[in-house]
Amino acid sequence: MSTLSETRPSPPSLARYAICLKGIVWREALRFLHQRERFVAALVRPLVWLFIFAAGFRQVLGVSIIPPYEVYVLYEEYITPGLMVMIQLFNGMQSSLSMVYDREMGNMRTLLVSPLPRWYLLSSKLLAGTAVSVLQVYAYLLIAWFWGIEPPPIGYLTVLPALILAGLMLGALGMLISSLVKQLEKWRVRESSPLLYYVCELNPFTHAVELVRFALYAQVNWVSLAVVCGCTFGFMFAAILAYDPARGVLARRGAPGGEP
Repeated sequence: MSTLSETRPSPPSLARYAICLKGIVWREALRFLHQRERFVAALVRPLVWLFIFAAGFRQVLGVSIIPPYEVYVLYEEYITPGLMVMIQLFNGMQSSLSMVYDREMGNMRTLLVSPLPRWYLLSSKLLAGTAVSVLQVYAYLLIAWFWGIEPPPIGYLTVLPALILAGLMLGALGMLISSLVKQLEKWRVRESSPLLYYVCELNPFTHAVELVRFALYAQVNWVSLAVVCGCTFGFMFAAILAYDPARGVLARRGAPGGEP
């Protein structure tokens, strides 16, 4: 008779964790490179606001000297942080839509039956999506630089942690929403979960914008930092529970691949 130690599988090694992370990140990178329209669409929306609406409001609206600005700024410079986080918001929603699609097609089953912990698989997916969104934001900043949006040089570096935090928060929110949506045709937040609808009304997006705004000028908005960090951990924890087939939303639907 074999002992319990002989039948129990050994825990995954660090090399397996690294291989899993590399595979998920590489898959997201390939998807991003092959879906060029996704990259273009992510930049079109903020660039339309920058080139058309901001230019039209320039003569009407101005921003007084408020933190983190030390001088009067034009409207297009003021809305730039919001446009940056808008890119990350739509990237997070696109990533969550792809997870719903993968679940419908059965690809999610292959990911969730891995011997690695579910929290690690979802976290790797979240990190991969955040990395893509950060690249999109820096592409937008490059274009905005030619339009005259020139934050301090150090701001391009200090804004990186804020972008990562904002991307993680919005990506975790999208991941949580994807666990509540059964089909792409039924993408209705309020109908899927009234509680989630009221949570969205609290609008953590505003705090993400303020966090990026201050970081772009080498400053820290501690309240926004706390809200973004709290929302990131909250959304991610809820998403991990929702993707747990033993006690989450998937437990009431059947297998991870979407089958009853």
